[in-house]
Amino acid sequence: MHSTDAVPAFDLRVSIQGTDPEIWRRLQLPADLTVPQFHLAVQAAFGWEDRHLYGIRYADRKGKPAVLAGPDYETEEAEAAAVSRVVLSDLLDAKQPGRSRIEYEYDFGDCWTHEVELLGAVDLAAGELVCLEGASRGPVEDSGGAAGYIRLVQILADGNHAEYADADSWVFQLTGLSGRQFDASAFDVHNVNRKLRNLSLQWWPQPLTDEDRDAVLRPVRWLLEQASPDGVELTKDGYLKPALVRRALEELGWSDLVVGKANREAHAVPVMELREHVIKWRLLRKLKGRLVLTPAGRRALERPADLWDLVIDKIGRPEHDAVYLVTRLYAFWHLTGIAPPWNRKVEAIRAALEAAGFVTRSGHAIPEAWASDINQTVRRALGCLQLMEPRETGWRQRLLTDGGVKFFLEVSQVLNDR
Repeated sequence: MHSTDAVPAFDLRVSIQGTDPEIWRRLQLPADLTVPQFHLAVQAAFGWEDRHLYGIRYADRKGKPAVLAGPDYETEEAEAAAVSRVVLSDLLDAKQPGRSRIEYEYDFGDCWTHEVELLGAVDLAAGELVCLEGASRGPVEDSGGAAGYIRLVQILADGNHAEYADADSWVFQLTGLSGRQFDASAFDVHNVNRKLRNLSLQWWPQPLTDEDRDAVLRPVRWLLEQASPDGVELTKDGYLKPALVRRALEELGWSDLVVGKANREAHAVPVMELREHVIKWRLLRKLKGRLVLTPAGRRALERPADLWDLVIDKIGRPEHDAVYLVTRLYAFWHLTGIAPPWNRKVEAIRAALEAAGFVTRSGHAIPEAWASDINQTVRRALGCLQLMEPRETGWRQRLLTDGGVKFFLEVSQVLNDR
């Protein structure tokens, strides 16, 4: 919770028209939320990916039908207004709960119409965005509106359907889930609230706490602590010894990332990457068969705030332009909660590199293998930090912690200052 101060808010029921079973969310949002912010809150609540235009239909103070279109742009509707100047309290009447409502339409091709009903006025802690309840996962983007999505779900529920293979392939490309994994009835209120929390931390920034910082830096500090004061002995080939590798996996919660005995760095890649990056960041160095603290490493243990600044700088100022671009992509993906599924990330990175004008020395397009390598470079650096929520059994999109949001906000500022 950001603050004990209460602000006027609306208790809203938002439902997607034409869906069966109905897809809906109950949201509590500040009354002074702007329309663009409301748009992003609805996107987060339903798992939309903000790919399309949107509009809002409502009745003005005189009861006359009016239209808002967004993002701000010229439309054929003479009554359309710039959405950034309008707040929820301009559209809904707190004195008429149960009667005051608006329609939010997303994607003018598929026409996903969300009915927004005002249930009542409430007080909300300042900086809070809340989902109380709901039902069913949000539809898949570009699935043909309510009728098309209902048909898609019916096909995926029947493994013998003539169109099952095509539907299975299409859903996998869009979501990274196979037809058998796809559950249209799934609703995760924690996931929705985590996305809303990440938005609120960006709209109403909060100071970095010691707890936020220490949680993000835990893997790096853990390895530095092992090397204090006299260093840790390495194998003859320069790797961490098996006992320390096992401890790292157990104490950092990485055991589920490896398969098998995993008492060697070669079989415990996260541990190997942590060691390599901490050396690359000049916090540790090899000396006479041991891994020892550098002067910067000693300062980092004594002053965690210095370590935070150092890691922000290392991530936010990569040496190569392509890594810089992909780091920007990852910051955007994480902060918005909208990212390509795991099976399309390399494709998205390759497209971004091509759009930015990156080519090989011979002038050809960047090969997929190069895009994959750049992706791994960025992922491995970020993997040395605890930016995301803990893993759980079963499938759940992992989202940033509070510290992770604050980390990427600072990294984004460094990237933008380049």
